[in-house]
Amino acid sequence: MSEFTPTPERQKQILSLLSKQGRLSVSEIVGQFSISEATARRDLESLASQGKAQRVHGGVIVVEQAPPELPILQRESEQTGEKSSIGRAAAELIADGETVFLGSGTTVLETAKYLRERKNLTVVTNSLPVLNALAGIKDITVISLGGQLRESELSFIGHITEQALAELRVDKVVMGTRGISLEHGLTHDYLPETLTDRAILKIGRTVIIAADHTKIHRVATALLTPLKSIQVFVTDGKAEKKFLQALKKQGINVIVA
Repeated sequence: MSEFTPTPERQKQILSLLSKQGRLSVSEIVGQFSISEATARRDLESLASQGKAQRVHGGVIVVEQAPPELPILQRESEQTGEKSSIGRAAAELIADGETVFLGSGTTVLETAKYLRERKNLTVVTNSLPVLNALAGIKDITVISLGGQLRESELSFIGHITEQALAELRVDKVVMGTRGISLEHGLTHDYLPETLTDRAILKIGRTVIIAADHTKIHRVATALLTPLKSIQVFVTDGKAEKKFLQALKKQGINVIVA
C-alpha cells in the first residue's frame, strides 16, 4: 500500500505515540514514520474526524474524554464557587418579562436560584430541582414538561417531553453540557437525554451554555450540537483564554463570571 494512503496500523501507532506525549506535530510524524507532510496531515485529519485526536495548528493533541457523569445530587459539591458565579452571570442575561427555558444540571440550577427576584418571568423546564427552586415564587410562572423521569439527573426526557417542546417558543434557553470542544462542539454522555436537549435547542431565540472550565476540551459520547448553534457561553475565570478567544472568533459572546 502506498505511504500516501492513511492506514489503520499507522494511525494506531500515531495514537500510541500521542497518548505518551500528549501532543504531536506534523514534522514529528513525518520523521517518525518516514512519510510526506501531506500523508501525515491526512492521517491526522482522519483521526480527528473519528474523534480520536483533536486537530490544532501544526499537529494534534490528545482528546480528553469526559469522565462518567455522577448523579446530580453528588455533583452539587463539585466546583460550587464557579457554578454559583456562572449561575449569577447567566441570570443577569435574563430580563423581567421574558420567557426562558432552564435545562437540567447543577450549573443551570444555580441560574434558577438567581432568578427569584425577577418580575413577570415565565420559566419552562424539564428539571425537577429547578421546579422546586422556583415553585411558589411571586411573579414567576413555572411551566413543567412531563415525560420519563431520568432519576440520576432528575430531569424529564423522551418522546412526551419532545412533543411538548415542539409546541413552545422561548426568548432564551439556558443549558449545561458535559463537554465542549472546538472540534466536536457540544457533547453529552447519555443519548436519550441528548435527543431531548436537541429539541430544547430549537425553541430558543438565544441559546446560552453555562459550563465551568472543567468541561472545556472534553468530549463525551453523543454529539449534541455544533458550536454554531449557540450564541452565548458563560464560564468561570479558570477557563483557557485561547479556547475562549477561538469561540469569540466564531461569533459567540463569551462571558467570564
